[in-house]
Amino acid sequence: QQQLADYLSEIDQREAASGRDAGAASDHFFALDVETANAAYDSICQIGLVEFRDGVEVGCESWLIDPDDDFDDYNIEIHGITPAMVRGKPTFDVAARDLIFRVGGSVLVSHTHFDRTAIGQACARYMLPVPEFRWLDSARVARRTWDHCRNAGYGLKDLAQFLAIEFRHHDALEDARAAGLVL
Repeated sequence: QQQLADYLSEIDQREAASGRDAGAASDHFFALDVETANAAYDSICQIGLVEFRDGVEVGCESWLIDPDDDFDDYNIEIHGITPAMVRGKPTFDVAARDLIFRVGGSVLVSHTHFDRTAIGQACARYMLPVPEFRWLDSARVARRTWDHCRNAGYGLKDLAQFLAIEFRHHDALEDARAAGLVL
């Protein structure tokens, strides 16, 4: 918790120096995770978003997304999302508006760069401006916080086991919640 507070304070100071309104970031953040239909980062088929205030979950949302792309059997086996499940669901360009509205200028936690890259590539695919989220990588925080995570063991499943966080891996909402709880 102290590592996160220090990091967020540093972000607040940098943003204050740049003239941006940082807000009270240290007690409020969102955690995000995405699942993809195939190996392409822009093939987002699920978004999970969890809101935390003072270290406690205060809200959550999960969206199934029509990736407008083919599903690989490999990915289906990992997350269990099928083409039939996303048929008729909004595409990323529609869901992105809700995501941006909900997150606003808050800190957005993800576990590794995957989710950040996926959001950026999906925005590019739909010719949307990439949101200026204030990203925080929970894997990086873990690597800096716990010695045994410096070079290995900082995957979400390993950290959840270490921190006794129960979750269903590769469900975007569950993964987002776990990433937020790592902090």
